[in-house]
Amino acid sequence: MKCNPRLELCLIFSMAHLRSLIIVTSLLVGSYTATFAQSAYLLPPAEIVELVDAPATPGFVVSPDRTHAAILHYSGLQTIAEMAEPELRLAGIRFNPATHGPSRARHASRVEFTTLNANWSVPVNELPADARLSNFSWSPDGKKLAFTHTTPEGISLWYADVSTQKATQLTDAVVNAVMGTTLRWLPDSRHIIVSVIVPDKGSVPVKPTVPISPLIQENVGQQAAVRTFQDLLRDASDEALFEYYATAQLMMLGLDGTQKPVAKPGIVWTFDPSPDGNYLLVNTITKPFSYIVPFQRFAQRVEVVGLKDDNVQLIAEVATAENLPLGMGAVRTGPRNFSWRADAPATLIWAQALDGGDPKNQEAERDQLYFLPAPFTSVAQPGPKTVLRFAGISWGNGNLALLSESWPRTRQSKLSRFAPDKPDIAPELLWERSSEDRYNDPGRFQTVPGIYRQPVLQTDKSGNKLFLIGQGASPEGDRPFLDEFDLRTKRSKRLWQSQAPWFENPTLLLDPDRLILLTRRESNETQPNYFVRDLRRNRLSQITLFADPMPRLKSLQKQLVHYQRADGVPLSGTLYLPEDFRPGIDKPLPTVLWAYPQEFKSNDAAGQVSGSPYTYTRVGPTSVVMLATQGYAVLDNASFPIVGEGEKEPNDSFVEQLIANAEAAINKLVEMGVADKERIAVSGHSYGAFMTANLLTHSSLFAAGIARSGAYNRTLTPFGFQGEDRTLWQAPELYRQMSPFAFADKMKTPLLLIHGADDNNSGTFPIQSERYYDALRGHGAIVRLVMLPLESHGYAARESVLHMHWEWLQWLDKYVKNKKK
Repeated sequence: MKCNPRLELCLIFSMAHLRSLIIVTSLLVGSYTATFAQSAYLLPPAEIVELVDAPATPGFVVSPDRTHAAILHYSGLQTIAEMAEPELRLAGIRFNPATHGPSRARHASRVEFTTLNANWSVPVNELPADARLSNFSWSPDGKKLAFTHTTPEGISLWYADVSTQKATQLTDAVVNAVMGTTLRWLPDSRHIIVSVIVPDKGSVPVKPTVPISPLIQENVGQQAAVRTFQDLLRDASDEALFEYYATAQLMMLGLDGTQKPVAKPGIVWTFDPSPDGNYLLVNTITKPFSYIVPFQRFAQRVEVVGLKDDNVQLIAEVATAENLPLGMGAVRTGPRNFSWRADAPATLIWAQALDGGDPKNQEAERDQLYFLPAPFTSVAQPGPKTVLRFAGISWGNGNLALLSESWPRTRQSKLSRFAPDKPDIAPELLWERSSEDRYNDPGRFQTVPGIYRQPVLQTDKSGNKLFLIGQGASPEGDRPFLDEFDLRTKRSKRLWQSQAPWFENPTLLLDPDRLILLTRRESNETQPNYFVRDLRRNRLSQITLFADPMPRLKSLQKQLVHYQRADGVPLSGTLYLPEDFRPGIDKPLPTVLWAYPQEFKSNDAAGQVSGSPYTYTRVGPTSVVMLATQGYAVLDNASFPIVGEGEKEPNDSFVEQLIANAEAAINKLVEMGVADKERIAVSGHSYGAFMTANLLTHSSLFAAGIARSGAYNRTLTPFGFQGEDRTLWQAPELYRQMSPFAFADKMKTPLLLIHGADDNNSGTFPIQSERYYDALRGHGAIVRLVMLPLESHGYAARESVLHMHWEWLQWLDKYVKNKKK
């Protein structure tokens, strides 16, 4: 193993690698009932290897002036060797200390430019060798594309010119991307603000090999109930390492080679130029750091820096948020959600809770908005108040802005119109609706670059009509649409909607007066590509020529299946069948049901169909759909609603509703002649794995199950999980009933557990699968545990993904396809 000359990096990597090896070794030698002499990652059949290795769908990023687009060609899965590069896990962040950047990032290897009026593209030339490109950002004028390039030594900043199709390097490998925000263009399109490593910052703090003190935390009578988080700071050494790597210097770089430092170095979380380019809004993380929450809830210092005079104006000092109230809709007290008003030169806006940030407090209004224009020395002016929690603003002009509010517990959402320049006029309600109601979702309002090249509401020439793009959910599936919204009548008019047998999704309204749309169009037989649709002339012009990435899946039979739960709730799922299978004629197939439970407050919303029967079959590397190439029927994304109407909470009948959903799906598949009732498996990831374990525990519906990266003991998530905000102490019996770990003695069905050994998702710590396996083994269950070294909540290494598919097939072939009668 190669090590960085800095000793602490060797130690960090060695310990992380050792932990993964210990986990694998324990599986090999821990118990004679669970010993597998496995010396390598194994491969599934060639058909699945081909699908896993299929090229990724290119990214397509349109320029702000809407004349060009960048086509981004992404690399395939990482290798396990790349996953094993050094990694630090501090304050809720995982990063590579050698590069000062994310340790598990996705990179593009090639970039092309294309125009939106022709179906040709040209490659960007003079890209770096072995390009690993990310952080793409168009200049406001749409003439240049900035991006970063990652090497083992660090991250450098580049840009490509549309007119020359040439890439130019702006910096050496000095970019600091630990905190996420990396670069921002100034409105002049000639300068970029970038986060860089502080020069001459000294040597890396060395973590003591011998402890110098105990680890102590103390609470003195203050409630600080938090959900479970991973990768938190644990001691003073962690604090020192976090501060060392996360501290950055902001630099203003000119495309002509000029450089100027901006403000003092700090742990800069976010930075955003004002619309006029004269100021920079900077949010810096400050001490004291917390050991119980990630960095997003650390103390913060919010400042505005003058880019011309270097003057620094303090806007707010925000305290650490360790003691947020429990419940959905809880927010920190004091100012939050700082941003610029997009249609003004330099006006700050933020929200502040009127209810103490506590959703349990009954107040007439929840939030107050504030405005503060440059030079930021006056008293902030109060703006609108919200009845629900503030959820964002779409800016238009001094007479038009749209204010969004929401309340997670009830799924209630509101949209109001207000005039930012006329604060005495109360907001006017445009609509109030349930966010769960997909069938009546009005869509999202479209924006265009305004006079300051910031996104503002897109209107027609009169300024009275806005435009909405939505998914068009319906009982027949999604049918995306373009609507016109009249501000005077508050009514929408349908301008266009996708028609079968195509699934055509509008992405941009290029011209609101000529009604020209950019769409992404596909069908069962045709891979997705981008088109320009002229609605007035009824013309369709293809822009991209992306190749079919998965021709093997085109032969599968695909059907959107509708059925009904015993209590009348409509359900649906997408069924995939082998090419030559004839339902009702051929012998029923071994079948896999894949699902993820979702919580609803109404039966009507729970029964709404999602997805479309007309999409091209393109799946991710870990998709269950690949099993259809191996002789299985697959019901993908089967509806599994968990409903709690009125005063009832969804989880009050969680297990009963799981079983009802599963029974309905099985009955439908058997009735269709697709499935053999004795040869059906259930599977899911994360909350779907939790579902799988509960179904096998409390029913005898399935021949086997496969649970990936789940949580099985709810006492390990005592302050809430998923949509449940009651605590273990408020609802102890609920937590027990929903924990399959508590009923390990009842498991009679073969269960395969798969988990990333370094899972950092809140609640799904690797110990969840490890302890559940121990409990099941202790009660004589048929169970297998596969821990994937170095993997997080989703699996990223090619070796891990292919081995996961091998495990799936081995388990299903043994306990489902070839099940003994």
